[in-house]
Amino acid sequence: MRLKRLLNPWPDAPLPLWMIFPVIFAALYATHFKLLNLPYYWDEAGYYIPAAWDFFRTGSVIPISTISNAHPPLPSFYLALWWKTSGFLPWVTREAVLLVAAFALLAVWRLAMRLTGVASVAFWTALLTGLYPVWFAQSTLAHADIFAAACALWGMVYTLPQRGRRPAVAALWFAAATLCKETAIVLPLTLALVDIAQGWRHHPAARRRLMREAAWMIACVLPLGGWYLYHHARTGYFFGNPEFLRYNAVATLEPLRVVAAFGHRILHLTVHMNLFVPVFIGLAALLLNPRPDAEGRERASIAGFSRVRIFALLLANAVFFSFLGGALLTRYLLPMYPLVLLLALMTMYRRVPYWQAVAVLSAGAFIAGLFINPPYGFAPEDNLAYADVIHMDMNGIAQLRRRYPDAVVLTAWPMSDYLTKPELGYVKKPWKVVRLEDFTAQQIQTAAQEQEKYSAALVFSSKYQPPPSLFSMVTKSEERMNERYFGLHHDLPPEQIAFRLNGTLVWKEENQGLWVALLRFNRQVEARADPRTTPGRP
Repeated sequence: MRLKRLLNPWPDAPLPLWMIFPVIFAALYATHFKLLNLPYYWDEAGYYIPAAWDFFRTGSVIPISTISNAHPPLPSFYLALWWKTSGFLPWVTREAVLLVAAFALLAVWRLAMRLTGVASVAFWTALLTGLYPVWFAQSTLAHADIFAAACALWGMVYTLPQRGRRPAVAALWFAAATLCKETAIVLPLTLALVDIAQGWRHHPAARRRLMREAAWMIACVLPLGGWYLYHHARTGYFFGNPEFLRYNAVATLEPLRVVAAFGHRILHLTVHMNLFVPVFIGLAALLLNPRPDAEGRERASIAGFSRVRIFALLLANAVFFSFLGGALLTRYLLPMYPLVLLLALMTMYRRVPYWQAVAVLSAGAFIAGLFINPPYGFAPEDNLAYADVIHMDMNGIAQLRRRYPDAVVLTAWPMSDYLTKPELGYVKKPWKVVRLEDFTAQQIQTAAQEQEKYSAALVFSSKYQPPPSLFSMVTKSEERMNERYFGLHHDLPPEQIAFRLNGTLVWKEENQGLWVALLRFNRQVEARADPRTTPGRP
């Protein structure tokens, strides 16, 4: 009974969690059903699945089929357990990730109930989080971020409320989050700093309590440090291979880039993928007076103690991921989106008469964002565009297999991995591949100088380019900055690639600004070994 009170210090109201979790999982399963059989995509294929696959086959926590990036191994353990019991199949992986996503949404519900005590606010916070395009898309993708988000949100359940906090339990959850994704360490360290800062403003008893909580949060560094020591002992590197470290933590430190990245992160937390609908309405609602409750009293708000922690976490994550992370991936901010939505919804609940109608409007905006691409560049994994990309890639590989089964293929990552690693779910046996970095004019010029090495090309849009329109939101100066700091480049269209390589465009498929195409060259190189065949992504 004592252990039960420690893990569950609040009454289960209005329903116990064991009744809510199956409902959440069933809803996720129904809405993601058509995505469960998709093969692995992008960074899944580039790192996370190979790392888990290596552990599953060999028991090694250090990847051997791909270069180690020093990511902690907890997601590999989890996936390998599912593969051991149910088989190494994409749908097994995606269902396993879906369970984690459901567990994370259960934490969102629990956190909202602890902070507001209003079941309708908790319901809409969990629902809108699940519908938000970035979260929805990540709910079946085997990236470490969804695992870390689930653990981090449960850690927040035990640290953000003003009453009933359990720092020891929270530390266990945050430690697990850091062993899923190392960047989750920013969460407990931020909360520790807030505890220390607030401790000096309180009387001695409260100060000691806050200092103890800060010590628990700082202790989350220990398991992550242990992992890095082990990784160094095995590989000679603390933080992964030097190129990975340079791209994600050294080349990112130029002051102008940091400022630009911070601007992007603020946009990610306020407007990206139609998030502006609840955020802007919530801000506008601040102009209204709070409404009375059924007893005529002013409706309560989130306690100031908790609001300080929420805003500190939002700011710390925006700053942290402005300094670190070579790519501006929104999935890095995954545990922050429920906090943004909770703040917006609680503001509307207190001040807007028909606030649930606004919540319905927000849900409609998020559903639209799942299918309609924004008028600016974005990662396809931010909505269901990633599924379209997978289908186009599968169709391209099917065309290649049917037309030119013995070809040596010119392509770029991740297609090069799809063709050379059957375990990713695209091919039955490896193809011979000549790899480019991308399909820019410079890379195509390089390929034109080595035409004897390949006989077909499978080319695709490696960056989403929004079509020109009156609603375009990117200026020329912003585009130049994105090219300099954030890897923006412009792929040549397949017709131009075919012309420059003296080939023939034999097949092409397009979908909302994304495309894949098959080219053929009249060169007989299929029977010869290719010296530049690549086994995987560096």
